[in-house]
Amino acid sequence: MRRWNGWGDDGFEMATPQNGIQYLNEQVPAGPVLADAKLESVCAKVPESRLPEHPLISTKAEDRVRHARGQSLPDWLAMRSGDFDVFPDGVSFPQSTEQVEETLQFAYVNDIEVIPYGGGTSVAGHINPLASDKPVLTIDMGHMNQLLDLNTDSQIATFGAGVPGPQVESQLRARGYTLGHFPQSWELSTLGGWVASRSSGQQSLRYGRIEQMFAGGTMVTPKGRLDIPTIPASSAGPDVREMVLGSEGRMGIISEVKVRVTPLADQETFFAVFLPNFEAAKSAVRLIVQNKIPLSMLRVSNALETETQLKLAGHENLIKWLERYLALRGVSDGKCLLTFGVTGNKQQNKTSLKQAFKLFKQFGGVKGPAMMGEKWAENRFKFPYLRENLWLEGYAVDTFETATDWHRVTDLMNDMEASVRDALKEEGIVPHVYTHLSHMYTQGCSIYTTYVFPNGKTYEETLARWQKIKKAASTTVANGHATISHQHGVGKDHAPYMSAEKGPLGMHSIELLAEGFDPKQLLNPGTLLERKQK
Repeated sequence: MRRWNGWGDDGFEMATPQNGIQYLNEQVPAGPVLADAKLESVCAKVPESRLPEHPLISTKAEDRVRHARGQSLPDWLAMRSGDFDVFPDGVSFPQSTEQVEETLQFAYVNDIEVIPYGGGTSVAGHINPLASDKPVLTIDMGHMNQLLDLNTDSQIATFGAGVPGPQVESQLRARGYTLGHFPQSWELSTLGGWVASRSSGQQSLRYGRIEQMFAGGTMVTPKGRLDIPTIPASSAGPDVREMVLGSEGRMGIISEVKVRVTPLADQETFFAVFLPNFEAAKSAVRLIVQNKIPLSMLRVSNALETETQLKLAGHENLIKWLERYLALRGVSDGKCLLTFGVTGNKQQNKTSLKQAFKLFKQFGGVKGPAMMGEKWAENRFKFPYLRENLWLEGYAVDTFETATDWHRVTDLMNDMEASVRDALKEEGIVPHVYTHLSHMYTQGCSIYTTYVFPNGKTYEETLARWQKIKKAASTTVANGHATISHQHGVGKDHAPYMSAEKGPLGMHSIELLAEGFDPKQLLNPGTLLERKQK
């Protein structure tokens, strides 16, 4: 069963080896393990609903608790402490576009704020209700999870928007196809959420981001349905699809999604290569994408992330053997792990691998054991469970990400990490912070930073530490000629920083678009666009 106060299946645990915990203790001493609240005690805090009765709406306390928060670190602290602050007044579980329309019209007539809910995986505050004098209704799309149509001539699949990643793939694979969209949150996140937040999957190098996959669909708005036809390309004015992509529930609720799918590949394999330093690794992946060598996935860990991954992997004797082997090949201190994949038919993959390994060799690359590529594929969606493990050791862990042009990558990465290391210096704490590059483009790449810091003595103190880090990191990104989010979306947490990228006129245009679809501004207030003070 899904955890009510954390990530994923409560029957799954991902053990962290003791030598890995010891390594973290050496980098930054652990804090206290804070006591967790019980679900029953949190349910008892849920106030009486302010919603009028409706057959499609549940006002049960547990439903409201389970839809009150996402998966950001503040959400995590709220769930573990039991101090949720605000709950939705009810939750609707529509099973069709018609029921979405009925629920949304009910909300609009009764002046009810509405929050669309997909998989509840937001790390930017998308689904959190704000304190309001109006009732708040969350619309959970999870029952709309079926493959509705598959046109094999055009390779267009139509799904209910609430379908999670595993069900997208299982339903397509039964017919010989794949969407190929694999974000870190794939286990729980939904197709509609991917579109609404402009998601990017781990194999975007082959399949593209969600905007390349999104072909059309239906969005229910207060002014009626917006039906987007599937057309391969059009020069007929602005692309309406772009009004839906990244809309984050501010303009309507996506109920059906049409996506471009791909026949299953004959072969898919992942590999690990070690480069002698970060600049060599960065140059290698830049040339891979600029020379258009057809790999399906590329990721570069900087030196500290490489060191941390090896320490947390366990298998001490094997890692020691690997370290000695790499040192003999001239790859030692400062080395960076490069992980990549090939997907296609055997001949295509053979050609791609030959080109890739030739280029890596030019930069001093040494191929890692085959097991490392296999283990990456096996564990690729398990990283979110690390937060649970480290929490029980006295640590909080979080991430943030951006994207920028190649010539800015190194400086921005260093500035991002420095901002995190310096954020808690008044408390004498230096968080453990490391970074990888992924989602490569000819122009630049994404930068994804992880940081670990000790819990405070209380939940309030731990949250205050996070707030200092978040402000420092977000300010650095916003001032760094980079986007405030490459793949996590804007939500409420990033909304204050979006104007640095969009500019005054851009922000004004987005506001007008949202008001055009939602004149009463009842849809997901505070998300994407900051709530205006009355």
